[in-house]
Amino acid sequence: MTNELDDIKRPAIFTIPADLPFVDTLAIGISDLTEHDPAQLSAVHVLLPTRRACRSLREAFLRLSKGKPTLLPHMSPIGDVDEDELLLLSDAGTDDVVGVNPLEIPPAISNLRRQLLLARMVMAKGDTTPDQAVRLAIELAKLLDQLHTEQLDFSKFATLAPDAYSGHWQETIKFLEILTKEWPGILESEGTIDPADRRNRLLKSQTRLWRQDPPSGIVIGAGSTGSIPATADLLMAISNMTNGRVVLPGLDQSLPEAAWQKLEAHHPQFGLSRLLNHLGVQRRDVISWSVNPKDMTSERLALARIALSPANAEMPDLGEVSEASFDNCLRIDCPTSREEAGVIALAIRQTLETPTKTVALVTPDRSLARRVASELRRWQINVDDSGGQPLGMSPAGSFFRVTARMVGQQYAPVALLSALKHPLTAGGMERAKFRRLVRELEQSTLRGPRPGPGIKGLRLALAENEKTSHELIELINAIEYAARDMDQLVQKPMAGLWDLVRAHIRLVEALAATNSDEGAGQIWVGDAGEGLAGFTAELLQHASVMAEIEPASYPALLDGLMAGRAVRSHFGLHPRIFVLGLMEARLQRTDLVILSGLNEGTWPPQSEASPWMSRPMMAQLGLPQPERHVGLTAHDFVQAFAAPNVLMTRSERVDGSPTVASRWLMRLENTLKGAGFNDGIPKDGKYLNWFEALDHPKEVKSIQPNVYG
Repeated sequence: MTNELDDIKRPAIFTIPADLPFVDTLAIGISDLTEHDPAQLSAVHVLLPTRRACRSLREAFLRLSKGKPTLLPHMSPIGDVDEDELLLLSDAGTDDVVGVNPLEIPPAISNLRRQLLLARMVMAKGDTTPDQAVRLAIELAKLLDQLHTEQLDFSKFATLAPDAYSGHWQETIKFLEILTKEWPGILESEGTIDPADRRNRLLKSQTRLWRQDPPSGIVIGAGSTGSIPATADLLMAISNMTNGRVVLPGLDQSLPEAAWQKLEAHHPQFGLSRLLNHLGVQRRDVISWSVNPKDMTSERLALARIALSPANAEMPDLGEVSEASFDNCLRIDCPTSREEAGVIALAIRQTLETPTKTVALVTPDRSLARRVASELRRWQINVDDSGGQPLGMSPAGSFFRVTARMVGQQYAPVALLSALKHPLTAGGMERAKFRRLVRELEQSTLRGPRPGPGIKGLRLALAENEKTSHELIELINAIEYAARDMDQLVQKPMAGLWDLVRAHIRLVEALAATNSDEGAGQIWVGDAGEGLAGFTAELLQHASVMAEIEPASYPALLDGLMAGRAVRSHFGLHPRIFVLGLMEARLQRTDLVILSGLNEGTWPPQSEASPWMSRPMMAQLGLPQPERHVGLTAHDFVQAFAAPNVLMTRSERVDGSPTVASRWLMRLENTLKGAGFNDGIPKDGKYLNWFEALDHPKEVKSIQPNVYG
């Protein structure tokens, strides 16, 4: 970075090559740009894709200052700019400049309320159960957000299903009148708008403001590929400011021009090429942001560029591929997901042996990420997972679900034992005593003929057993007392959602109580408890939206409403391990990067057509084709693959079904073999051997917890 940046022509577009650590390189460039003056640095505003990216840039400045206190630039996530930030970024009142006050933009409707409102509308359309309606509402909400994100006109739906299309699509478009005709009126009556619509309005307001009255300080938009049109417009406004700069992640400036002109949607550079076209910039005019300017010519990136080159372009020169292209790169193919998770955990554990070394697991497979986190707990290591844990799978969330199923299924043995054996269940007794009684109930009553439904059926089954103890009667009394309100509602043909949730809360609090502690102190604590408390509070607030439902459908309805909610831990996490999704990993760099789940259908994800319209209909409406997401995923793959040390893993079978290796992994292998490296990416079986030996140790030694912190 040089002082000559002040004289660059507009629009000002830069790039940081994929083989450089993005946030660290960005921090060095910003520091140079402000001449290492803390006062100037604090006047800089940096917009990044996510909140995690903002946190990573803060940590990069901390590394740059070698841990010394320093003033930081103002950082905000470009996708979550709120009204306060909009006002702070202006040197003048927004009303006078753009005629739109961001504070007057209606608030976004909450996701849960929107889901319930859409579910009610779906149920009014036909014979749909509440849980089916809730899951359909999730898909409708996704379509709404997609339409708003692409800034499409809802009125075009009327022209989407001419007679040339099948009757199925005609019926689908008629069903979607929920969105085109009914939903706008509901939003107006609510005084709210969709979240994606609100984000667009805020970004547009900011864009208009900066075009007419740009701020006096330096503004930098960094790390975004502009996949959201409103974001691309904001980046254009930034790039044309006198003190504005846009920094792109991993633009390939070495890709031959002929190949660049033939990019298809699934290519890693397709998204950036669209953004450059939108900004009106030629690729050759993009400037390197790095301290030591260079083109994208490292051996690792050359391998990625050749392997993923467009199929319709000229044959690339395999002479660029050298042994250095796959230096410090390792591939492990595992029999199943169990072994893959174990291998990854061992690689992470080995990395931690070296003080200060960091490691990142990058995968779109959330199930695999949870498996790895579970494997690491054998060494008392808790990881920072950007995706969090699904609320329904957390201790508090799972307890909420199994207790609903217990009552909904009238105390059927499996559902009953799932609830009674949950770690949070105590029934108002001492935990050891409660566990003993549950085992006794299972052995004496629940392993034979199935008891009749309800508490009454359990009592009759106990009465038939001459060996029934008074303590078992005490256990049934405790269950009956805890579920008394819920049982009364279940006996009714219809019940209100608010009543069911309130009765359910009383049930879980009573079941979680011990002989010395109240149940509320067991349920609503910790990250999972706080997440469940927030969910139930929001559900009670909006429960009146739904009409009365059959109580038997409540457990499935609850599962649908919990879907998509996550619990994220904030404390007790290992500071040198990161479990990242693809977008979060784009700007990160660690000593070891593990790319896992490299199978077709996982990475890249399967290109599935919209459930609401065919490909021709999507094109007519203006929605992007599914392959575009593959291109964005490919770009994230290249960014991570360019790390100095890479471990790539996959499972040959997942859930008992054979898998196919990721197309990118196959193309890397084929490129290496075409260049004469017949062994392809190096493989090492030691991790698999170690994992197999873990459960068959020669001797057992105790270890101190958290010794690798």
